Amino acid sequence: MCRLQEFGMNNAGMRMVTRSGSRSRGSGAGPRGSGEEAAPLQRGEAAAERRKDCHPVKRQRKAQSLNVAYETSDGEKGEGTKPLKVPSWEPQDWQQQLANIRTMRSEKDAPVDQLGAEHCYDPSAPPKVRRYQVLLSLMLSSQTKDQVTAGAMQRLKARGLTVDSILQTDDSTLGTLIYPVGFWRNKVKYIKQTSAILQQNYDGDIPASVAELVALPGVGPKMAHLAMAVAWGTVSGIAVDTHVHRIANRLRWTKKVTKSPEETRAALEEWLPRDLWSEINGLLVGFGQQICLPVRPRCQACLNQALCPAAQGL
Repeated sequence: MCRLQEFGMNNAGMRMVTRSGSRSRGSGAGPRGSGEEAAPLQRGEAAAERRKDCHPVKRQRKAQSLNVAYETSDGEKGEGTKPLKVPSWEPQDWQQQLANIRTMRSEKDAPVDQLGAEHCYDPSAPPKVRRYQVLLSLMLSSQTKDQVTAGAMQRLKARGLTVDSILQTDDSTLGTLIYPVGFWRNKVKYIKQTSAILQQNYDGDIPASVAELVALPGVGPKMAHLAMAVAWGTVSGIAVDTHVHRIANRLRWTKKVTKSPEETRAALEEWLPRDLWSEINGLLVGFGQQICLPVRPRCQACLNQALCPAAQGL
């Protein structure tokens, strides 16, 4: 009389049946000993297996081919392994260029390193107020040097920089406080309008999405991505200003010449690994402030002189 031996449930939740006389395999081993799982038995098939085991046939049964499903990197189920996403294009020598820029920026002594948006808010203020101050510093920074933005923020904070205090400040006084930031008259209007929206719709806080941030008066994509990173700690995209735009084109980090910071952002995000997105803005802005200047760049002092296409024409 044939005896049957049942193995316990394997880690895929399937039961395998074998003759007691056959040698048992290790846990998780498949029919070929390759780590593959046996096909699950359907209802009624177990009894059929018992009948077959009691009346063995002379010819050897052909082994069933198994389809093994693996979990892909994005959490979806697929057949076989899913290949890693490889960018269709990437710049030549970009990794060495990036390493050289990191070396040149190792001192962290550019204006952006001491006076950027992450340094302009009051660290002792409540979180909601700190986020509002980050957004305001970014609105003031457009077309303005970091030193000038930091001075305006100091004067505003000295009066208590909150949504309520800004809305209670008349336009003339606000203009005096933020002058001489670039386009200060327009910024007075935008700051007042944005502050009113934040008070009415966000309880004095700032939105936590790029779409809502760019909908605010005077807030562009670069500001929105930086606000997400500094105020909310979320990497939503690459923040591209004039420095990043200029340097990316000089190094040929875009497949073709781009004409605007937003076009550059889209081009960079197509190939640059996401774990570098948060680093690129501060790294390239400081590099642009010290070495890769808009006019008369200091190519002789740049470690990328031999690797930079733009330097070859200077």
